[in-house]
Amino acid sequence: MSVGLSTFRLGSIEVGGDKLTIIAGPCMAESLALCEEVAGRMVEACRKFQFNYVFKASYDKANRSSVNTERGRGIEEGLRIISEVKSKFALPTTTDIHLPEQAAEAAATVDLLQIPAFLSRQSDLLEAAAATGRPVNVKKGQFLAPWDAKNIVEKLEAYSATGIMLTERGTTFGYNTLIVDMPGLETMRSYGHPVCFDATHSAQRPGSLGGATGGARETIPAMARAAVAVGIDALFLEAHPDPARALSDATTQWPLRQVEDLLEQVASIDAARRLHTSPAAAL
Repeated sequence: MSVGLSTFRLGSIEVGGDKLTIIAGPCMAESLALCEEVAGRMVEACRKFQFNYVFKASYDKANRSSVNTERGRGIEEGLRIISEVKSKFALPTTTDIHLPEQAAEAAATVDLLQIPAFLSRQSDLLEAAAATGRPVNVKKGQFLAPWDAKNIVEKLEAYSATGIMLTERGTTFGYNTLIVDMPGLETMRSYGHPVCFDATHSAQRPGSLGGATGGARETIPAMARAAVAVGIDALFLEAHPDPARALSDATTQWPLRQVEDLLEQVASIDAARRLHTSPAAAL
């Protein structure tokens, strides 16, 4: 996976190297207890299948469908929770930022800054994220083609980002529907930086519940298997012990009790793909 890529490090792990990286956690940092439960289960599963693991949670969901939905604990409390998880499990962590002034504060806690899809073209936000010295993961906007993401990469390179990753999370297809262009993963990866596939957000049906985003959780395994077969460097999952009671993305978070089964499928496909695309296999 690392041939031709500008890999980057998050603590002791290398993103874009010889191991698949799993980025996972609850959508929202609802509580310290929830985050520790999810992180603990993910650590065990990723260790079993020899994946890298990065913990993810959001302190603020700034792009909610309705004014009446929960947004989160706020940046101070949310980052405190993430910091506690990072310390307890000795994990690299990530969270999303929404405003340029949030970049430095978040970077003091997390190892990887995530740019939400709706903000993927915001130059000031990208520049502020790069200026922190933390690697930057940009979720490709639902309104962008894979080749449009090259402009995002060129911006971050111009801003001297220490690490760059692009994440596919589905493309708008008519009303309330997302589709995934699997060959687009290869297109984005051709720009020389690691590529991630967001399996849970790609299952969303934006705005389909009127005041909230719906989703088709049952499609997550198929999309994850397909993306890993194409070739990705990281897989993004939101997981929750009781998705129906989650304060955000209740229709698409993956049940925590089923994470190991899903990662077992991913591990088998990832191993087979690496075997058949390795330099030795080409001889």
